[in-house]
Amino acid sequence: MSLAPRLDLRQSQSLVMTPQLQQAIRLLALSNLEIEGFIAEEVERNPLLDSGSTGSEDDAPFEAREAPVSSEPAGSDELLGIGAASGESLDMDLGETFHHDSASDGVGSLDGGLGLAATGSGGYEDAPDLDAFASDDISLTDHLLQQAGACVAGAELFIASAIIDQIDECGYLSASLLDIANRLGVPLARVEAVLGIVQTFDPSGVGARSLAECLTIQATEVDRYDPCMARLIDNLDLVARGALPQLRRICDVDDEDLTDMIRELRSYDPKPGCRFGGERTQSVVPDLFVAPRAAGWAVEINGATLPRVLVNRGYYAELSANGDKSSKAWLSDCLASANWLVKALDQRQRTILKVATEIVKQQEAFFRQGVAHLRPLTLAKVAEAIEMHESTVSRVTSNKYLSCPRGLFELKFFFTSAIQSADGGEAVSALAVKDAIRTLIAGEDPKKILSDDTLVELLNAKGFDIARRTVAKYREAIGLGSSVQRRRQKALGG
Repeated sequence: MSLAPRLDLRQSQSLVMTPQLQQAIRLLALSNLEIEGFIAEEVERNPLLDSGSTGSEDDAPFEAREAPVSSEPAGSDELLGIGAASGESLDMDLGETFHHDSASDGVGSLDGGLGLAATGSGGYEDAPDLDAFASDDISLTDHLLQQAGACVAGAELFIASAIIDQIDECGYLSASLLDIANRLGVPLARVEAVLGIVQTFDPSGVGARSLAECLTIQATEVDRYDPCMARLIDNLDLVARGALPQLRRICDVDDEDLTDMIRELRSYDPKPGCRFGGERTQSVVPDLFVAPRAAGWAVEINGATLPRVLVNRGYYAELSANGDKSSKAWLSDCLASANWLVKALDQRQRTILKVATEIVKQQEAFFRQGVAHLRPLTLAKVAEAIEMHESTVSRVTSNKYLSCPRGLFELKFFFTSAIQSADGGEAVSALAVKDAIRTLIAGEDPKKILSDDTLVELLNAKGFDIARRTVAKYREAIGLGSSVQRRRQKALGG
């Protein structure tokens, strides 16, 4: 073995994460609305990019630029060859992320065939624009300040403003009156008097320092705050536990009166400030539409949230003819970047359609019959079916929403764990089991509350092989209390 220095030539293959590839991978995880913002930034940065329907006849939208269909993975050399053949530069190694063509290409050109592409969220051209009726909600602070300005003035208005500033979003006063008095340099009794005025404002119960005080204010306003109601409000811990015999003795009332008092108490708002937001509610815009067809299901990208991206080749030719060497080099980089963006967006659209089509295929029973027929599904199963990497499917299903006749669902909704069937048949989805638990509890007899053991027996009869602890976990996950809590709630009339 020679120890002398020498030069060796070796050939090896490696996956290079170019900046273009990293950005292309990030594009997969963005929703259509986020893509719109990304494209707007690229249009501002690159003078050869145009968005919208304007442009020369040589400009082509990204939807029209399609990669060739291939059953084998397309390497970087093939992609570069495609770009060279079309006079474009594509300096990116797509690897497993973008080379796949979609099985739903026949559906990808529906473009209004579903009757949904022309709308932003509703899916019907003649449907009313709900956003047009939405207006900015006034905040709780502004609502209270308006009432304070109409009721008090001078120093009292200044103190009222200081108190209102310390009221949280639920309507409760979160600061000590003594701290407010010391900060303003006024007597504590004066601050308490102004607080009494603030507590008469709408919504009823605002400005309270505790739940009991909030309920007391509301009961007083409707003239229901008698000694019996006062004792009931003073013992809210017993109300929460459902200790009816103790409450009857403390309040000195019979069963009928106690039931009426508890019903009245339950009608009050424990968080009066929550009805005021101050922020406009943002509706979720679907990224995909699914509609039934005679031969199956049609899957379509929501084109209303995907702006057209055009490469202005005429502008490039005009600038190249009169520019110097450095300008031409800069324009070439801009053209290469524009061509890459067009191809990346096209491949992103194809990949999303391919994943969505496979999800619809796997969960066809859900689309036809409902959540009870939702099948267990994993990212790995979809990735194996469409011959993509599991991480790619995870990125595609992130922040994406699907609109179908059954409603609007996040793509992640269709991936659930499996519960083995009791009769040895096909496994069922955990969401289907949760729906069965919810249905059983909703139909239970108030005089015969179902325990978790009884739920296990009923679920086994339906074909769900599930343990008691799993029933308890699923029941708590869907916000349903135990049999003791539900029995207590029924006894309180709720």
